[in-house]
Amino acid sequence: MFGAVTVFWTSPSVEVMGWAGGLYLLAAGVLTLRAIPATGIAQKSASGKMLSFAGASAAGAGVVVILLHSDLLFGVIAALGLGVAGVLELACGLKHRGRHVLAKDWIASGIIGIGTAVLLPFFIGLGAHALLGVAGGGAIISGVLWVLSGLTLRYDARAAAVKP
Repeated sequence: MFGAVTVFWTSPSVEVMGWAGGLYLLAAGVLTLRAIPATGIAQKSASGKMLSFAGASAAGAGVVVILLHSDLLFGVIAALGLGVAGVLELACGLKHRGRHVLAKDWIASGIIGIGTAVLLPFFIGLGAHALLGVAGGGAIISGVLWVLSGLTLRYDARAAAVKP
């Protein structure tokens, strides 16, 4: 949804950018926090703590961006939130590579988050539309990744259940 808004909104104001981007970051962070138990990783383990901090970083950045509106603030705070979350997802994926079904997805998602975070500061001077475009592009790529991941997991689970 957020990605579509960034594509089709031709001239968003700074306030729209703050609300749309902030709600996206907040939702992504909360969903990350709520999904940890479903991964089978204990929340008190090192990986659980990394994923918890990743979710909290994105959610915290979202709250700040919702409350305070400016191009500079959005570029810096959103980059920090996405960057921290991306580094932690990447680290968790690398730690569990070959041992957890979501490791490859965490690696890819982490790289996308880091890439988005690196690009955001370069677009601060171009205004709200450019910043939303970069953040929305990362959201679209991440969204496609996670939808494909979910469909793959569902298909693999169904195929495994059929085998005797």
